[in-house]
This record gives sequence, structure tokens and C-alpha cells, in this order.
Amino acid sequence: MGHEATTIEATKPRRTRRLRKHDAFVKFVTVVSFVSSWLAVVAAASAQSRVPDAEAVASIRQLVHAGRLSDAETRLNAFEASAPLVAYLRGLVRYHADDHAAAIEWLLPVASRLDPDSVERREAEQVLGLSLYAAGRLPEAIPYLEATRAWAAGNIELHYFLGLAYLQTGKVDAARDALAVTFGRRPDEAGAHLLTAQMLIRLNLDESAAGELKRALEKDGSLPHARFLLGQMALFRGRLDESAEWTRGELQLNPGNAMAWHQLGDVYIRKAQWDEAIAMLQRSLWINPFYSAPYLLLGQAYAKKGQPATAEGMLRRAIQYDPNNRAAHYVLAQLLQQLGRHDEAKAEFAIAEKLQGSR
Repeated sequence: MGHEATTIEATKPRRTRRLRKHDAFVKFVTVVSFVSSWLAVVAAASAQSRVPDAEAVASIRQLVHAGRLSDAETRLNAFEASAPLVAYLRGLVRYHADDHAAAIEWLLPVASRLDPDSVERREAEQVLGLSLYAAGRLPEAIPYLEATRAWAAGNIELHYFLGLAYLQTGKVDAARDALAVTFGRRPDEAGAHLLTAQMLIRLNLDESAAGELKRALEKDGSLPHARFLLGQMALFRGRLDESAEWTRGELQLNPGNAMAWHQLGDVYIRKAQWDEAIAMLQRSLWINPFYSAPYLLLGQAYAKKGQPATAEGMLRRAIQYDPNNRAAHYVLAQLLQQLGRHDEAKAEFAIAEKLQGSR
């Protein structure tokens, strides 16, 4: 018994030491767990602080719209670049800097991730649509412009760009609806067809423009300017008799249209009917004496009729009203050369060459 008692007593210190080690380990694990949890909370708070709140977003948007793009970018550097709101604001900055490619790169991945009912989502879609349009990516631009139209039904600029995008993708009827909003017309009236035709002419889509103009005249045979535009397109294609017919029709409606008289004079110039051309061009100038183009054509007509002094006077008047009219300088140089005034001719040729190089 005495030996057993001694053995038991001897083992107590070792047990105590083991218990103490266990307790210390438990405490260590507890502390590590607490520290890990605390670090996670701190990390989450830090991450949260790197996403702009509503006040910060509004403040940065205000900087952008005030043109303070560098200040806006400096503010954005404090936030997480991958956050959708930050990417949206970066895209907004690049759009206002006319860097449409960069705006698209920032906005395209995040536009759909923004709150559908938020101002930020609306602006992201609007800016993305306009950037895609500017970049020539019209089929991609249209859905974003249409989404913007849902909340900006009266925005005339938006409907203008949407109309042009429709025209360039072959959607003429949809374009007419959009352009009617831009110009305050009903989409089914003759005027809407006329306006659509003018946009098509700007885009060099003359065949579609002619169709719109003829539809306009079917709805309103007395509509001004439609016949003038049909005559203009015929003139550009060298269909002189057709151009003359349409232009005379315009002048029947509006004899005060100086551009129509000039256009008819141009037809006669191309047909080498100098007396008829002079009469038409003079009428144009009596209505609007400050337009240079009729003076140029009159200069050519009088030169062909063997009246160089009158021709020179007309050409110099053309240059007076438009000093950058290269054709007037060139035709004047040719006339002066024919008259043996070589130094003056050389000077006019030099001006014409300079104007050609500046284009």
C-alpha cells in the first residue's frame, strides 16, 4: 500500500502539467478564432468602405457633369475598381471625355448589374447607347437607346440619334416614328416623311429618300421642299430633264425659293444653255444676294458667252461672299490666265491649291 500511494502521488504533477497544457491550447485556439473573426469583420468593413455610398456617387456624378473629370477620377481612385458603381462612374467620365471606346469598355459589363430602378442604371444605358452609336456599333446601340426612350419619351436628342440608328440599319418606319418626336410631327403625316427623307439624304441613302419624298407628296401634293430635293438628287445623277421638271414644280409652289432658282440655273449650265442659266441665276441672286454659288455659275456662263469682264466681276463677288470657295478661285485663275494676266492667275491658283490642301 505504501508503494502504491507513493506512485499515485508521483503521477499527480504530470497530470496537472497535462491539464495546464490543454487549457493553454484551448485558450490559444479561442484567441486565434476571435482574432480571425475580428479580422474578417475589419476586412468586410474595409471592403464596404471601398464601394461608394449614395452620397459619394452623387458627388462624383456632379463633378462629371460640371466638367471636372480629373477631380472625379481622383475621387474614384479611393474605391474598388471592379465595383459596378465605380465602373459606371468610370464609364461616365470617359464618355464626357469623348473616349467612347473606353466608356463602352467600362459600362458594357456592368450596366445590367445596376439597380433597374436607379438613376445610375438609366444613365449607364443612355451613355452606353450613345457611345455605341458614336463608335458605329449601331445594332448594339439600339436596345440601349430604346431602353432610355422608355423613361425619356420627350427627349428630342435621344430620338434623333435613335432615328439615325434605325435608318442606318434599314428600319425606315421606326426611324420616322423617332424623328417625328424630334421634330414635333405626327409620324403618319407628310412632313414626317419629308424629314425622314432629309436624314436619308444626309446618310447618302438616296434611293430610300426618294421613296419617302414620293410618299410625302402622295399625302400632301403641295408640300414645300419635297420636289426641290427630288430635283437635287436627279441633278447629282446627271438626270437633267428630270431635275428641271421637279425643280420647276417646286418653284410653282414657292417662287421665292432662291435655292430652287439656283438649282434650275445649274441644270441649264450643265446643258450649256447659257442665256437660260443666267436668267435663272439672276433670279436667285435677286432673292438672296449673299449666297456665293450663283455668282460662281454666272461667272462660268458669262465666260462662255465671251464676256470676260462680267465673268471676272461675278467670280470676285463669289469670293467676296465666300473667301474659302476653292472653285471660285480656280475658275477665276483660269479666266485670268486666258486674259494673259499670269501673275494674278498664279496667285489665284496658289490660293485654290492651299484651300484644296486644307480640306
